[in-house]
Amino acid sequence: MGRTVVMFAAGSRGDVQPCLALGRALSSQGDTVRLLASPRYEQLITAAGLGFHPLPADPTEIIDSPEGQELLAGRRNPVTFIRGLDRILRPLFSRLLAQTRAGAEGADLVLAPTFSFLGVHLSQYLDVPHAIIHYQPSQPTGEFPHPFAPAARFLGSPGNRLSFEAVNLGSWLVCRRFVNAWRREGLGLPALSPLGPLRHARRAPVLCAFSPVVVPRPADWGPNVHMTGFWHHEQPLWKPPHRLLDFLDDGPPPVYVGFGSMRSRDPEATDRVVRAALRRAGLRGVLAGDPTTSEDDVLVVGDTPHSWLFPRMAAVIHHGGAGTTASALRSGVPSLVCPFFGDQPFWAERVHSLGAGPKPLPSRQLTVSALADRLRAVTGDGGHTETARRLGRALAAEDGVAQACHVLNRLVG
Repeated sequence: MGRTVVMFAAGSRGDVQPCLALGRALSSQGDTVRLLASPRYEQLITAAGLGFHPLPADPTEIIDSPEGQELLAGRRNPVTFIRGLDRILRPLFSRLLAQTRAGAEGADLVLAPTFSFLGVHLSQYLDVPHAIIHYQPSQPTGEFPHPFAPAARFLGSPGNRLSFEAVNLGSWLVCRRFVNAWRREGLGLPALSPLGPLRHARRAPVLCAFSPVVVPRPADWGPNVHMTGFWHHEQPLWKPPHRLLDFLDDGPPPVYVGFGSMRSRDPEATDRVVRAALRRAGLRGVLAGDPTTSEDDVLVVGDTPHSWLFPRMAAVIHHGGAGTTASALRSGVPSLVCPFFGDQPFWAERVHSLGAGPKPLPSRQLTVSALADRLRAVTGDGGHTETARRLGRALAAEDGVAQACHVLNRLVG
């Protein structure tokens, strides 16, 4: 096809890996694909054979900063979250927008989440089509509230639908001053009104990079909304280290515990809680972190592909990011989700509602006793294992990347 496709992938690894999966598939059919992302992920992106353009925002540094920790403390309050996001991003916005424009030059198609509605602005500047990417349900519906505003469910269907509009409007109003200045001075476009980008976005194709097996499609979503299934990125050249293979062979399947880019206020205390809870529950563990801190019954590993590791575990304990949740469900093993903020409580509730894991344990409630109890539940005979296997088979039968390519090829030739 020969298109140049630019994908905005600012965020953590959970935001980058789905773009890698789709990008590789688009590249294999003849497109040139470029990802705009943090320099932290340059090697990961170029190793996948895709183009890379750096963005100045590093999600891990943001999360580790005092401002990032304050953002995490906001938990599920969307107003607190948006205000915190404004304080964090304000110093970065000018550089972020300038690099976004530079990285998008020459694009024939722009793919981006709804953050600041960058897809709308770049589409107008370049005079090319764009599609919206959703990693969690972010399209207005009356069936459930926006993952960032769960309390809206108490207002019924109108409240649910309004919650999506409110989150989108709130995030746009936070960014509007910076983005409108960028539109005028950097893109040569007129400023947009408070509702302007929302109206443009409603007409765009939407790719929902999650599965109807996990989130049944709402009846009130329009034909422009496409639920493709999860986008999985495989790392076929990765080889497991001998120490990991030896640990797996040396006893019953362990439990994986890792919280991705999330950080607690006291990471060392959280680590002690996790290890003590594993021992109290009589389980071995594989932890994400510094390998030099391994013990006889706990192996600590660095970067390890979830698609290889998770199917070999007895259970997976994670933070509930969309990508990690998808990998855990696809692996066919039960999960315990310990959400921190954002959309993570939504995915935690979905895992529990589907029967693939026990009641979520929010990160702020993490104690030795509470975690040990949940570990016994997730690895016991409560039916979670069989349900997880069934869901894993259903998700493995899907090809979300192929479906997304089909949609883009049909809608954007």
